[in-house]
Amino acid sequence: MRAPLSRVATRLAYGARQLPRIAWYVGHGYALQRLSKAARRRDGPQPRRPATTALPLPRRRRLYADLFRLLGADLGNVEAGFYPLPADHDGSLPTLLRRSQLFFRDLPDIHRRRAQNAHLEVRFGAQAGRRPDYYLQNFHFQSGGWMTEESAQRYDTQVEVLFKGTANAMRRQALPALHEIFAGRDQRTLRLVDIGCGTGRFLDFVKQAWPRLPALGIDMSEAYLRQARRHLRRWSWLRLAVGKAEALPLPDNSVEAVTSIFTFHELPPQIRRAVMAEAARVLKPGGRFVVVDSLQRGDEPDYDGLLELFPQNYHEPYYASYLAEDFAAIAKPRGLIHVRDVNAFVSKVMVFDKPA
Repeated sequence: MRAPLSRVATRLAYGARQLPRIAWYVGHGYALQRLSKAARRRDGPQPRRPATTALPLPRRRRLYADLFRLLGADLGNVEAGFYPLPADHDGSLPTLLRRSQLFFRDLPDIHRRRAQNAHLEVRFGAQAGRRPDYYLQNFHFQSGGWMTEESAQRYDTQVEVLFKGTANAMRRQALPALHEIFAGRDQRTLRLVDIGCGTGRFLDFVKQAWPRLPALGIDMSEAYLRQARRHLRRWSWLRLAVGKAEALPLPDNSVEAVTSIFTFHELPPQIRRAVMAEAARVLKPGGRFVVVDSLQRGDEPDYDGLLELFPQNYHEPYYASYLAEDFAAIAKPRGLIHVRDVNAFVSKVMVFDKPA
């Protein structure tokens, strides 16, 4: 039986948008590997111990099978009406090329920091004392940490290269959990806050699905918020503010949804617990907290070695503790009930509700 024409058109349009993105960022990853090998040959043995793991690693075929399974889930969500055919808003070709140039230009400094395990340059720079120490680090060994304009311009390229062009697709997997509680309701009467909103990529997809939903993005980086304002300039009913996830500038019982995308693995354990408590505080009864972040140990056993290698290759000081956290147990005494986890390639969606 033939699929309806509209369904065929949707699938063709989805492929035309997503497959070139995958190819673009996979190509960047291939170039990155070649450049890294050349740097190691040029510089000789480095004092830093090479990354190793005794745990299983997924084969390339498995990685790409799971990547395309994620894209299938993304397309399935579109066909189910959870959100419209996504527009990634990557920018023009000159914009993409400029971001690629910034990405590759930073690689020698990343290589130097990785070799020297240098990850505190931000803490002793111009930003010293302006943010909590846990935040003032050269995450991923990149220049500027999360605090500079150049970092904000590089970030999305870095993350998409790391995830082979699927970062946005993984972000969108939070939307079905929001659709469950928003469906049939007047979006203008609802409220959402996205903590650690970064350059605004997830909020862009929220607004594509619910353009008149009042939303607030919170982040500690002024530079990243400036980048987010440029990226989100097409949308209204949206506000961005500097703030801490562990001290949200919101009253009790004031929002229907809180989201956190790729933030929890960069928080110390005590801050994760504070963020859970804050999400519970600001949510209305019956509200929902949706977290998208890395897989944890045991979620996909074939990936455990990959998870162990990640903080060895990228400066992620709190990632090892994240892998072992029991978020259902953390959430319960803070007033949230764990609903479900859904794996999505190398990420997973964790859903928590505040009891009505």
